[in-house]
Amino acid sequence: MSTLRTAVLALVAGIMPLAMTTGAFAATTITVSLWDTGDHAMDMLDQAKPMGMGLMHKMMMSGDMKMGAMGITASATEIPAGDVTFTVTNDSKSMIHEMVLSAVTDPEAELPYLVDEMKVDEDAAGHLGEVAELDPGKSGELTLTLEPGDYLLFCNIPGHYALGMWTLITVTP
Repeated sequence: MSTLRTAVLALVAGIMPLAMTTGAFAATTITVSLWDTGDHAMDMLDQAKPMGMGLMHKMMMSGDMKMGAMGITASATEIPAGDVTFTVTNDSKSMIHEMVLSAVTDPEAELPYLVDEMKVDEDAAGHLGEVAELDPGKSGELTLTLEPGDYLLFCNIPGHYALGMWTLITVTP
């Protein structure tokens, strides 16, 4: 074995245990389900109204979102800051869905909703990344480094956000 190779192996052997104990390689994975109640879920769209973050938060705390025609379910809603992988599955039998991630800067502010397009203005909402347009049964991943704060996961296919396809997650220090 060469002297250089021996030195590199010794260096790696000394660093790896330190990195493993300090969490340098720690990451969080969140499993995300995009779901709907079936082919007739869009029938409720004429009753839906765009919601600001304040109203959304109140609905979530009261459990009202369980009655939605569509939704996003995350395996964790509070996670530590750092690298986060969202493993996203479209659990619908017939509809295309996506997951968009935005930071929540003001929980009382209205999201920039484009009424004519029936979707959120992603750029104005602070779009951080997405798993775009998954066919039924398909999956995708998004990995980002997240700072402490609140984040919104939502589907931005026209009408889906208004029908309940959103959830909040909190990233802790």
